[in-house]
Amino acid sequence: MISTSDFKTGLTVEIDNDVYQIIDFQHVKPGKGAAFVRTKMRNVRTGAVIERTFNPNEKLNPARVERAEVQYLYNDGESYNVMNVETYDQYAVSKSDLGDAIKWLKENMNLTLLSFKGTIIGVDMPNVVELEVVDTAPGIKGDTASGGGKPATLETGAVVTVPFFVNIGDRLQIDTRNGNYVKRA
Repeated sequence: MISTSDFKTGLTVEIDNDVYQIIDFQHVKPGKGAAFVRTKMRNVRTGAVIERTFNPNEKLNPARVERAEVQYLYNDGESYNVMNVETYDQYAVSKSDLGDAIKWLKENMNLTLLSFKGTIIGVDMPNVVELEVVDTAPGIKGDTASGGGKPATLETGAVVTVPFFVNIGDRLQIDTRNGNYVKRA
């Protein structure tokens, strides 16, 4: 059991059979009344952020989230096949288990699968991935320095907003956390 006085950023706890990761916490001692701990936690399964207040003597169960580094191999139409890079075991992962990470998946890419009690609850993608532009409007001379952008379709099918000077065939670095263009590779 973990006491609220042992909270630290990044700690995972189990609340109502769900896994939450502590994003931020604050021990509060008001002038009147009892002390309490105010926390901001992210549901590891859904990504939803909640704020919750705990009594200082409250105890929570720690959540043992297992991490396995895998390499994405291919999509067979129904599932995404991956290989554990340590044991070389191959297994299929459903589209719902991967969530939004599918937009950035490219064959032979390494990622980390998060599991809790044998069930996949999430994916840790690399912060930046390098992808090729397969469709976008042609660049217009003189628009290279102005602000704004245009939509571009990447090799994975994801559509992102890019600067006007980006052309078909360019390799771009994309931030997987927010889907923003970083730079040309």
